[in-house]
Amino acid sequence: MSELFRMLHRCAEAVTALFMLLIFTTFIVQVAIRYGARLDGLVEALPFLDPTHFGWTLEFCLALWVWLIFWGNAFVVRRQDHVRFEILSDHVPRPVARLFMVVTGLVIGIGLLASVEPTWQRFSILRLKHTATLDQLVGDWVRMRDIYAIYIVFLVAVGLRALWSAVQALRKNGADPHMASEDRGSE
Repeated sequence: MSELFRMLHRCAEAVTALFMLLIFTTFIVQVAIRYGARLDGLVEALPFLDPTHFGWTLEFCLALWVWLIFWGNAFVVRRQDHVRFEILSDHVPRPVARLFMVVTGLVIGIGLLASVEPTWQRFSILRLKHTATLDQLVGDWVRMRDIYAIYIVFLVAVGLRALWSAVQALRKNGADPHMASEDRGSE
């Protein structure tokens, strides 16, 4: 099972890298078009390089950025890489720290999962709205809801991960590595 998770994690990293590659490539296209348009006669000789045809690049980069952030945080960033406030849990006995992990895992998990349905309802209006310029790139089938749908995936993935960390803490094998030190206090 851990081999399957490792493979899925690598696939998620590959998707993240693809998003970054697409953002970088689009940025280079933006720069080339912007400065190429200033060269005398280039646009007349190569009409497809007309900057008015590349308005989609900004919106494409922004959409990819949204997907990169939420996809990466949902599937690539490990729990120990997130910002955590350990000032209190570092100075309490292990059972209390474990209780903190259970409670925070449950609160975060239930909170995120409970927000999926209301968030999707708020997104319903976005199914009607087209993007401003991405039609030039992908056609008119992409709606704003499609761009922001990654947020729902983020809510579900991070919510389930939080609940899983609570389950692991209950089983006593989800304790953080820094909690294993001898000077933690009595159990």
